[in-house]
Amino acid sequence: MTNAAPALKHDLDLAVIGAGPAGLALALHAARALPKATVTIYDARAEDVDIARDPRTIALSLGSVQLLQRLEAWNSERAQAILEVHVSQQPPSWGPFGEPELRIRASDESVPMLGAVLSYGEIVAPLQAAWLAAAAHEPQRLRSRFGTPVSALKNLDAGVEVDAGIAERFDLAVVAEGGVFSDQARKAIAHDYKQTAWVGRVTIEGGAPGTAYERFTRQGPAALLPLKGDGAKGPRHSAALVWCVNADDDPVRDLDDAQRLTVLASIFHPCVGRLTGVSPLKHFALGLNAERTLVDGRTVRIGNAAQTLHPVAGQGLNLGLRDAFELVRALAADAGVGAGVGAGVGARVGDIDAVLRHLEWQRAPDRWGMIAATDFLARSFTWQLPGLGAARGLGLASLQALAPLKSAIARQMMFGSR
Repeated sequence: MTNAAPALKHDLDLAVIGAGPAGLALALHAARALPKATVTIYDARAEDVDIARDPRTIALSLGSVQLLQRLEAWNSERAQAILEVHVSQQPPSWGPFGEPELRIRASDESVPMLGAVLSYGEIVAPLQAAWLAAAAHEPQRLRSRFGTPVSALKNLDAGVEVDAGIAERFDLAVVAEGGVFSDQARKAIAHDYKQTAWVGRVTIEGGAPGTAYERFTRQGPAALLPLKGDGAKGPRHSAALVWCVNADDDPVRDLDDAQRLTVLASIFHPCVGRLTGVSPLKHFALGLNAERTLVDGRTVRIGNAAQTLHPVAGQGLNLGLRDAFELVRALAADAGVGAGVGAGVGARVGDIDAVLRHLEWQRAPDRWGMIAATDFLARSFTWQLPGLGAARGLGLASLQALAPLKSAIARQMMFGSR
């Protein structure tokens, strides 16, 4: 009789709470970058839910696209590339030089695209399929707990307890389950912008294909994100709409679709083209809700679990994906499995607490820079200050005129702080 092989000595027991894009990307990356780690992913959603049908529109930066491509979980057939971003301010004019505009083009930055637009479901479905395939190949190391909500986390000495009906101990837990501002418990830094975002789709005739438009209005920002062709013929195409307005004096709520279309046509820059239709719109409240730190003992929060931002810059998920990849990079480097350290494969992760302290410090510029920028822009639409519109317009015109600064802003939006 042959003795059973000894149990495999894993270098890290990692729990990931939340099977959205940030959580799945982290789990999949950890499975590959930490070849002897156990990774367990929890989500209240059942595994057989058709997540691909979730229609919410997401704008991803080029950096996020590249990260998903590395994970072989990128749906290129459904993604609409963003080739140009056009930012402008609604009249009245800010000065004697006409209407200010800022145009950022992928060709000027020598990149194939600035980012891409696709639905939430089309982001999550390939990630989940890749994770499930990996878990089927290594079921003892990679574990799926779909349909299993986590009720509590408790930090322990050198570990964390995850309670999902049965309490289990892990070396590290990553919370990637965020939700929207209105449904969240308030974190350490919270501010209700008293704004409502109305979202849906519009149809457009004309305009430049692959262009994302953002318009600063007196009520708040409005944006159109290009969508992949849906079979429409000729110059007609679709775009996702995000329309932010004052929640206390909402100019959209009581309008019918025809009236909303008329108002939208008056808001956007003429270069958008002619708006010919608008879908029924949904709405949600906007606010800032952020933790002061990503790390609490052996618990790390990423994405909306760490910071929920105003959509003015469209950077919430991009920031969460960078959080995920940088955490795994730090753990892999500590375990000696980074690039060029092949001899260390399988080495046990060293001082996890030191890794987490370094992560907090390393992620701070990117995280706090994005929080501060979106918070400033969001609050600025509520300020009743003389000349504020002119100052914002002057800022747009200055960025357009200063090519090196415009390029730096473009790189920040594509890749974050590096």
